[in-house]
Amino acid sequence: MTTDTNIDAAGESSRHLYVYNGGFLTNTRVRRILSLSGFDIKLGKPSDGDLVGVWGHSPTSPRGEAVAAKTDTPILRVEDAFLRSVLTGRDGDDPIGLHIDTRGVHFDPTKPSDLEMILREDPLDDAALLGRARDGIETLKRNHLSKYNAFDPATPAPDAGYVVIIDQTRGDASIKASGADSNTFKEMLFYAQTEHPMTRIVIKTHPETQAGHRTGYYSNADTSDRISLLDTPISPYTLFDGAIAVYTVSSQMGFEAILTGHKPVVFGQPFYIGWGLTDDRKPLDRRQRNLTRNQLFAGAMLLYPKWYDPFNDKLCSFEAATATLTASARAWRDDHTGWDAHGMRMWKRKPLQKFFGQYTPVTFTDTLGTRPQMVWAGKTTDAQRDHGVTQVEDGFLRSRGLGADLVPPLSLVLDDLGIYYDPTRPSRLEMLISASVHLPEGPQRRTERLIKSLIDNRLSKYNLSADTHDDIPKGRRILVPGQVEDDASIRLGASDVNTNQALLKAARAANPAAILIYKPHPDVEAGLRQGSVTNVEELADVVAHNADPIGLLDSVDEVWTMTSLLGFEALLRGKKVTCLGTPFYAGWGLTDDRAMPVTRRIATPTLTQLAHAILIDYPRYFDPKTGLPCPVEVIVNRLATGDIPKLGPFNRTTAKLQGLFASYAHLWRR
Repeated sequence: MTTDTNIDAAGESSRHLYVYNGGFLTNTRVRRILSLSGFDIKLGKPSDGDLVGVWGHSPTSPRGEAVAAKTDTPILRVEDAFLRSVLTGRDGDDPIGLHIDTRGVHFDPTKPSDLEMILREDPLDDAALLGRARDGIETLKRNHLSKYNAFDPATPAPDAGYVVIIDQTRGDASIKASGADSNTFKEMLFYAQTEHPMTRIVIKTHPETQAGHRTGYYSNADTSDRISLLDTPISPYTLFDGAIAVYTVSSQMGFEAILTGHKPVVFGQPFYIGWGLTDDRKPLDRRQRNLTRNQLFAGAMLLYPKWYDPFNDKLCSFEAATATLTASARAWRDDHTGWDAHGMRMWKRKPLQKFFGQYTPVTFTDTLGTRPQMVWAGKTTDAQRDHGVTQVEDGFLRSRGLGADLVPPLSLVLDDLGIYYDPTRPSRLEMLISASVHLPEGPQRRTERLIKSLIDNRLSKYNLSADTHDDIPKGRRILVPGQVEDDASIRLGASDVNTNQALLKAARAANPAAILIYKPHPDVEAGLRQGSVTNVEELADVVAHNADPIGLLDSVDEVWTMTSLLGFEALLRGKKVTCLGTPFYAGWGLTDDRAMPVTRRIATPTLTQLAHAILIDYPRYFDPKTGLPCPVEVIVNRLATGDIPKLGPFNRTTAKLQGLFASYAHLWRR
């Protein structure tokens, strides 16, 4: 089905859109989405072929409506999409998507909107579309995504068995459009009590009421022994899980209640009534079609909105938008209370401030305080562990260049339980890998695409230029990657075989006829770190100095390692991996493990599930171009294309000075 809501602006001339609301001019994001959707914002008087743009039914919309009526010009109504941002618009957050409607507004039942026409007339029977809808619903629930997302998914709901009543902000246009008012909210509370006698009632306040921007329809005067206000920010999916019924006038949370399996009781006429999925107390006669949840979602979230990709400055799919919003929400949820960072080298401070100080500046200190505490993993003391610090470490797609050269990281991990390379204690990564066996199909398909992209673009942790080795003898080839022997992953994750020499001897003893290819660690080759092998030519058939690790992986059949990340990168490329230590990817049934097993690791994920935990769920990613938290796919694209800001010739000095200034960011960002 082709509708006006699905305009692809590429290759088409823009239509002039005349506006009379300053927000269209001052909000750069709104202007950009409209431009990419084929509309050129103008001031003045419209003529033939032009449109008048208004923001929904806002207080300024009568200006545009009057001009449209006088000039007989069609109106284009613009609204925030159902997924908007982390904070509210009044707090300054930009929208991730817009509704651009040629007929009306989705919340106004007086006439059909483009969304209603999609839900009424589109077949909504395409298997691929409905599959995306199913995956999309799971994505929202799994990542706890709503219109606004400044809440902690771990915040508990009240004890299960309550009725939820959803409050809204006074004067909201959707309430007026439904013909509702304060009496409607009083009526809703009365019916909830009558229809559920003796049941607890929880009134959920609106995020803008919680933030102090606008009042709601309920207050403490409405509470009793049976009725309580819930003004704590909470995931709607957590809240609905414990509910036995949901009541609303026209809130979007009614739509989210449908997604969680409820049939909400609705006293207004929002877009989601009339399709057989709600108990409508004010029916809309022209809506007679029965839809499934997936069909409703497909129309409302996949076909109707325009979603925006801030990293590539283009319109994008719902899936890309949710990945972006998930990264932003995770940053707020991790960081909004602020971090105290301990023992951080000066050059690391600016990258850490960028990663973790977007909402509240990081304070660099030597004193354990009351805020969340972070410590670089390799510097963590037993006293800090006992205090419950969070450990920080480089991610697995780090950069194009070494940290030793002060190249800032594109990914970092936060671990509140341990750290991934330490098998002696549980880590957050272990928990994520164990849970990955229940990963839905949608995230698994995303991970499969990610793995293919990593392989196609030949990406690894540091992505250094290196020599190729085309002179390796034919035969069964085994790559043996050397490591820094005093590295924490060796100290904590290796047992009997804990040196490069011992590793080579073990590989040779077990594979006497194989071609052993030894790749020395770059820091060891440079004489900077411990790990040289005295008789390496006697143990290895080829010593691959300054070698391209991905090129070596492509040319071998197997990898023998202690704890090297190359073992995981080999797994992604379908190679057999034998582990003589206990790296984070061992013990899950995907490697040949020769070390003492970790008894905690009993799950048996697929490679895709394992990779999702390691590359998507565990790390956080930072886009150096936009300065925003981002999905892993953005970093893959940046690394593949080299689209990363270049470091200057005085990188070391500059990095240290920037780190010094970053140390005091809390003074001017309060």
